[in-house]
Amino acid sequence: MEHFVWNVNPNIFELGPIQLRWYGLLFVGSFFLGLMLLQWVYKREGKDPAVLDNLLIYIMVGAVIGARLMHCFAYEPEFYLSHPLEILKVWKGGLASHGGLLGVLIALYVFSKKYKESYLWLISRVAMPGALTAAFVRFGNLFNSEILGLPTDKPWAIIFPRVDMIPRHPVQLYEAFAYLFLLLILVTLYKKITPSFASKILPGIFLTYMFIIRFLLEYTKTRQADYTTSLPFTTGQILSVPFIVIGMLWIIWAIKTKSKNKLN
Repeated sequence: MEHFVWNVNPNIFELGPIQLRWYGLLFVGSFFLGLMLLQWVYKREGKDPAVLDNLLIYIMVGAVIGARLMHCFAYEPEFYLSHPLEILKVWKGGLASHGGLLGVLIALYVFSKKYKESYLWLISRVAMPGALTAAFVRFGNLFNSEILGLPTDKPWAIIFPRVDMIPRHPVQLYEAFAYLFLLLILVTLYKKITPSFASKILPGIFLTYMFIIRFLLEYTKTRQADYTTSLPFTTGQILSVPFIVIGMLWIIWAIKTKSKNKLN
């Protein structure tokens, strides 16, 4: 059976030491598309979108620092503890989505304090562009021929010649399309429910959906950590469990508080 061969150059162009990579373009581009989405949200709710340029900076810095540190110390700790200066070389690759989320949450907290914004309102609205960025990052992984799936003979398997000639699950696409569907769910709910309930329920839906997907799709991925544990789970699955639990508890809290408010 013939399989699709993905051999796209990860660089859009090169000029001496300067490179423009598809991954970087998709990563940064997702933030600007997310900015447009947040502008719509701010205008829809009668808020001043002038602060969004500063919010974008906070989110980007938090995402990059958090994702980089999580990758270094959760997936390749021995290497980076032995070569600490390599942590700064983000352009070499290595970003972990779990850390990126934590970094964004911390950045949003700092932003909410400085600009006197409701933290709950903020994280619930940023959840929508957050799903978009997660999808674009996985499209970027596809261009880099990284985050590889396990070998399979499924007709939709993809061969990555820059790695090997083995047909593999296109797990990057599995995740990317799953996160785009999450974006659709969040935006649809946001438009249909009250703003106050959206502030409560959207973060829980985001966490539960995203990390259940992440946990399940780990079964189709090659292991990314450079070490093994005695547990029957990957590092990505172990890191996903707390987010799933928090997300489910968050949804329960949101529904219960809504019911109490109706009774009152």
